Amino acid sequence: MAGWEAFRTHAPSIAEVFVRRHAATGNLCLLGTLRPDGFPRVSPMEPRFFEGELWLVGMPRTAKFDDLARDPRFTLHTATVDTHVSDGDAKVWGTVTDVHDEALHRRFAEAVYEEIGLDIRGEPFEHCYRAGFVGASAVTVTDGHLDITTWREGWPETVVRKH
Repeated sequence: MAGWEAFRTHAPSIAEVFVRRHAATGNLCLLGTLRPDGFPRVSPMEPRFFEGELWLVGMPRTAKFDDLARDPRFTLHTATVDTHVSDGDAKVWGTVTDVHDEALHRRFAEAVYEEIGLDIRGEPFEHCYRAGFVGASAVTVTDGHLDITTWREGWPETVVRKH
């Protein structure tokens, strides 16, 4: 399982598209989890980069985080409304680890306050999920062609060009 920095090293093209699209939407992504009945759930969320990792943290007592507590598999898709995908599109998937480290939670809360003014300082974290990656893909439009870049843990990025 690759953490964010290892993922960036092994899949730099996909990581670049993910970071660019993540920033362009104000950090908005769509999170895919598995509901208790096995059906998929898609939820909007704002994952955050912090201390070299990608974190999935949000409001307590939400179904998406209950899903991850039960089954840590996830997928994140950069939100897009551009049907021409002119700025690219990326997806990552893997599993999360719930990190119970109060010092990290305090640093994270302080960083969120400094970055966007949301004051969660002093609030207990029900879940603080660190993302680990096993696969990813990105779509970019290059010279009128659609390039689909994929990555699987243990393998290099590969590109398929669609004409």
